[in-house]
Amino acid sequence: MKALCKRHRKPGLWLEDIPEPKIGPGDVLIRVLKTAICGTDLHIYNWDSWAQETIPVPMIIGHEFVGEIVETGEHVNDCYAGEIVSGEGHVVCGRCRNCLAGRRHLCANTEGIGVNRQGAFAEYICIPESNIWHHAPDIDLKIAALFDAFGNATHTALSFDILGEDVLITGAGPIGCMAAAICRYGGARYVVVTDTNKTRLNIAQKMGATQVIEAGKEKIAVVQKNLGMREGFDVGLEMSGSPSAFGDMLENMCHGGKIAMLGIPENIMAIDWHTVVFNMLTIKGIYGREMYETWYKMTVMLQGGLDISPVITHHLPAQDYNAGFAIVDSGDAGKVILDWTNFS
Repeated sequence: MKALCKRHRKPGLWLEDIPEPKIGPGDVLIRVLKTAICGTDLHIYNWDSWAQETIPVPMIIGHEFVGEIVETGEHVNDCYAGEIVSGEGHVVCGRCRNCLAGRRHLCANTEGIGVNRQGAFAEYICIPESNIWHHAPDIDLKIAALFDAFGNATHTALSFDILGEDVLITGAGPIGCMAAAICRYGGARYVVVTDTNKTRLNIAQKMGATQVIEAGKEKIAVVQKNLGMREGFDVGLEMSGSPSAFGDMLENMCHGGKIAMLGIPENIMAIDWHTVVFNMLTIKGIYGREMYETWYKMTVMLQGGLDISPVITHHLPAQDYNAGFAIVDSGDAGKVILDWTNFS
């Protein structure tokens, strides 16, 4: 099969012919139809310091995908050839305290598809049955391909009650933009999104942001005043990993405000703990998705009318992966989809 491999410990990926994966008794073999490029994939492509410390080489990368089941192991009971599915990107141990308690998203022994184990940027992928998500028939394949990232946005946006609340989102990357759409769908009053990238701010507007702010040129406090807000934002969603953006968020939260943090800073980040303590702020770290309540909520929201399609800006054949990664690296894009059916 064709697969995008991190073959060498240097920037780039290599499209290679490699053997199809072999399934075990509890595994499912999936023919990949579409994949989406994630920020993690870009780190691996560019071979930055995180990738150098984390990624075993060689490795098939990629974890956002949709495909069709073609074969199942002898112990698989609930998956059938022909079904359209995606896979939860975190493979958990099933034996630790959190797994046994049903809190699989908190597994201490998680392996990441396309990070610690072979990934989805290939014609076929093999994953455990426990990681399969069966898609409803009315879900568009391009949307299904990015359920993993959509799940990050959903997990973050729904960490706190947003009905009737004012929400500040720092970072208008694809996950931040999807979070804006989710917050509006979930009944937030105002959803304000900040970023330095005008292209992504335009996408955030299409996704339902009440107002966007070009960081460094506009003040969040001024926007609050113009919107008639008196006490600051009730909920903050930090998606940027930027220390300055997080500092701006802290300054503009209401007393008792709640912050969900998905963005990962490049280095250790200082926090104004006086603001956190005296304003009684709650800060919650977010990683991945809740298995599988987040997946269920994503499906139901889409069936209920949530539209996240504006976040998809490019759809390319998988052979054009270098162009796709260049588009993502430029920052002037939302989600880039790669089509794997061209090899069939």
